[in-house]
Amino acid sequence: MTFAPEQLDRSKADLARLLRDLRKRAGLSGDRLARRCGLSQSTISKIETGRKIPRLTEVEAILRALGVPPGPAEEIMSLASVANTEWQGVRASLRRGLEKRQNELAALETSATVFRYFLPAMVTGLLATPEYVRAGLAHSPGNTAPVVARKLERQAALYDTAKSFTFLLTEQAVRWAVVPPMAISVRIGLTVRPDGRQHTWLDSPAHPVGGIAR
Repeated sequence: MTFAPEQLDRSKADLARLLRDLRKRAGLSGDRLARRCGLSQSTISKIETGRKIPRLTEVEAILRALGVPPGPAEEIMSLASVANTEWQGVRASLRRGLEKRQNELAALETSATVFRYFLPAMVTGLLATPEYVRAGLAHSPGNTAPVVARKLERQAALYDTAKSFTFLLTEQAVRWAVVPPMAISVRIGLTVRPDGRQHTWLDSPAHPVGGIAR
């Protein structure tokens, strides 16, 4: 999902203000809330002043400590998810290096166990064939071969049965003819085939592609 930088800034500020207001309404000091949710007082202060973007687990702990009902808590968690979204322009990504970005993503995929992808525009590299990856990088400057190789190496995470994957594709992502349809369907077929690797689910609201949920 793509967000403009100003939208992310607003989300961060709104989240900080909202959590601060909830604490005050509950009649708790920052120190008392910190003890209730197992965080330090300085962490609570940084979150409420916008100097720190709280992790989703930290927001969950704060909401539990404040006794926020499920409905409002879900809305606040959605706001926290947006605040935790990293916005990065194409130029900035190119300056930092596409291969370095792939290494950062691989590190995240190594440490995480639950993955949920919303794919509004195109298929993620985890599901892409080599042809699809190369087509997606066709307009990138320089030698993209190392980036293609790194993207394909990251697909090894799909075979880790300790990890759970959910991929939701829009009609645009399914229909965008970056490569012939067969090149996409081959990869999807490999990912969801019933061979005991029952930890991946793919779906598209407009064109269901099926899957196996673990």
